[in-house]
Amino acid sequence: MIALIQRVKQAKVEVSGKTVGQIQGGLLVLLGVEQGDNRSVADKLLDKVLAYRVFSDEAGKMNWNVQQANGALLVVSQFTLVADTHKGLRPSFSGAGKPDEARDLYAYFCEQSAQRIHTERGVFGADMQVSLTNDGPVTFWLQISPT
Repeated sequence: MIALIQRVKQAKVEVSGKTVGQIQGGLLVLLGVEQGDNRSVADKLLDKVLAYRVFSDEAGKMNWNVQQANGALLVVSQFTLVADTHKGLRPSFSGAGKPDEARDLYAYFCEQSAQRIHTERGVFGADMQVSLTNDGPVTFWLQISPT
C-alpha cells in the first residue's frame, strides 16, 4: 500500500463540481492499494502517516506529526500510484489491487483514520478534482508491503 503525503495549508476534493472533502491544514494523502494488501498493511501505513514528522516545531525543525500540529487528513484514492512505469511509454496497472478489494481497504483506512484524527475523504473510483496549497512544498512517498 502506498501513501503519497503532502503537507498542505488547505486541500479539497470535488466530484461533479461539488466539494466532498476539505481540510484547512494537515496532510493530503493520496492512497494506492496494491495486490496482496490487507487490513494489517493498512493499519501499519496509517500508523506511519500519523506518526511521520513533517511539521515544524517551535524551532522550525520538522519534528511534529500531523496530530501534534493539530492538522487533519484528506484521503483520496489514487490507483495510478501503483503503476509500473519501468517499460515503454504506457503505465501498467497489473499490480493494482482488484477494485472491490481496493475500495474496501480504502474505506477501512479512512474509517480507522477518522477514529484518531479529523479525516475527510474523496469518492472511490470517481473522477475527482483535487486542489491544494502544498506547504513547503513537502511531499513524501510512504509504502508498506505485505510480509
